[in-house]
Amino acid sequence: MKITQTQNKKVKPDFSKLGFGKYFTDHMMMMTYSNGAWNEPEIKPYSPVPMDPCTNVLHYGQGIFEGMKAYKTPEGKITMFRAYDNLKRMNKSAARLCMPEIDIDLVMDCLKKLLTIDEDWIPTAPGTALYIRPFMIANDAALGVHAAHNYIFFIILSPVGSYYAHGLQPTKILIEEEYVRAPLGGTGECKCMGNYAASLFAGEMAAKKGYDQVLWLDGKEHKYVEEVGAMNIFFVIDGVVVTPALVGSILHGVTRRSVIEVLQKDGYKVEERRISTDEIVQAHKEGRLNEVFGSGTAAVISPVGVLNFRGEDLVINNNEMGAVSKHAYERITSIQNGTAPDEFGWVIKVN
Repeated sequence: MKITQTQNKKVKPDFSKLGFGKYFTDHMMMMTYSNGAWNEPEIKPYSPVPMDPCTNVLHYGQGIFEGMKAYKTPEGKITMFRAYDNLKRMNKSAARLCMPEIDIDLVMDCLKKLLTIDEDWIPTAPGTALYIRPFMIANDAALGVHAAHNYIFFIILSPVGSYYAHGLQPTKILIEEEYVRAPLGGTGECKCMGNYAASLFAGEMAAKKGYDQVLWLDGKEHKYVEEVGAMNIFFVIDGVVVTPALVGSILHGVTRRSVIEVLQKDGYKVEERRISTDEIVQAHKEGRLNEVFGSGTAAVISPVGVLNFRGEDLVINNNEMGAVSKHAYERITSIQNGTAPDEFGWVIKVN
């Protein structure tokens, strides 16, 4: 790979006030695709990318992305969490969007080098990490509704704190019955740009009503829970952890799978199945809805304190983080930051 290091390093932000996705490191990785093959990857200074106004992605949305994190252990070693799983999922998204797959081993080598070059950007305070954003865009400079022939693959890095400004304080979620994120047969299980654009309108309306996110329902009957705008969702009913089954319209969350595996190993009963709003409301009415929480790379675990359904706020666990969500958070983050053994083989050592 070609490596060009910057001669003008950025002034780093205050790592105690990072927020999420606001700051980016000194370098990025970039690789172009043309004539049916990927070209030599390059690590270069982080910079704008010139783009023709008729570039394909700007008009037809042929773009995909991923998100994972890097950490520093107490011994100063750089690690990543389940990055191979994210890159495998990216190739599945690429296939669905008629985009070229990446060589995962090559990209991992580039990513490790990029992390080594920018390792002083990795924050180490509790709740922080270096967010890794791989993404690919169609780069044909021509109009026409068809798969492009040229693509660019990037990796950029961002030191981050909590995804939500209130950290682990429970969120307020609005159950959306009118608008749909992704129907069966669509691109719901892919991490493509259009899915997120489609979710914005309902999300903005929810925010105006004082809610943090929207909980999407299925696109056919509008009654079965699917996922939240930025995370998969879990319910604890009578002590059993229930999460919507992956039926084709729900993102195959890497953190979701980690939660399931951790909880099952630790003796919790976990069910992957369809769950309706009627079941949730009834369980809440009968005092059997113990907890609700979301999972995702950005937030890891996000407890839900309020679910609003048809104008009524259903308060969950006295608007406090529950024992199951706390257990999942502590187990996963301790593996991620190197303070607990990795009994699952999820941690990737960079140096």
